[in-house]
Amino acid sequence: MMEALIFAAGLGTRLKEFTHDKPKALVLLAGKPLIQHAIEHLINFGITHIIINVHHFADQVIEFIESNHSFGIQIDISDERELLLDTGGGLKKAGRFFNGNEPILIYNVDVISNLDVNNLLEFHKQSMALATLVVRQRETSRYLMFSPDMLLTGWKNFSLGETIVSRDDLFAESRPLAFSGIHIMEPKILDLITEEGKFPIMDLYLRLAKDHPIKAYIDQSELWMDLGKPAQLAEAEKLFLSK
Repeated sequence: MMEALIFAAGLGTRLKEFTHDKPKALVLLAGKPLIQHAIEHLINFGITHIIINVHHFADQVIEFIESNHSFGIQIDISDERELLLDTGGGLKKAGRFFNGNEPILIYNVDVISNLDVNNLLEFHKQSMALATLVVRQRETSRYLMFSPDMLLTGWKNFSLGETIVSRDDLFAESRPLAFSGIHIMEPKILDLITEEGKFPIMDLYLRLAKDHPIKAYIDQSELWMDLGKPAQLAEAEKLFLSK
């Protein structure tokens, strides 16, 4: 099976009209906090151990989890109130909560998706990858680059012309795909983290991709939304209320 980490420590600055008095994790979508949508989605796939990192209005998140009796599963809190560590630093700090045997699913709290997590897990196991990044074919300015065999080869910001190359031998024939904020990794990746303090997890992936297989899983499920901006949240609200 899997364990899971929900990234919920962000400041939610793009949603500041909603997050001036509460964390992004507790912003409501169709009457339910985003963190609850994420937890219930993961529980539906049999996940019984979730770590949640917290920083902005951390007490509110902790109180919400406790008041809901941890939704009947084991939920651990990785506390970043002293220093917000970004996604890579957040993973490193949360590492002590994992048992070290099962794949780790990582899920951004502001992502709404009906991705079949079991299909993702099966793909990850068969691919023998160190990590599998869920991607979609959508328009954005920043893309991950993948070889024909779906190996991560680098990163490119097309609007600014910035490029990071992990695999010189494969980059030229690579295609751009947009990261979805969902990924799964083998627990041994925790032993390969040499970065310190605050750093993005994508920096870790791009470094490790030089020597380890990090693969893409193309998500074609009907629902995926990034709710980082008010307009996106409003669109999701309409979608959920129309069901």
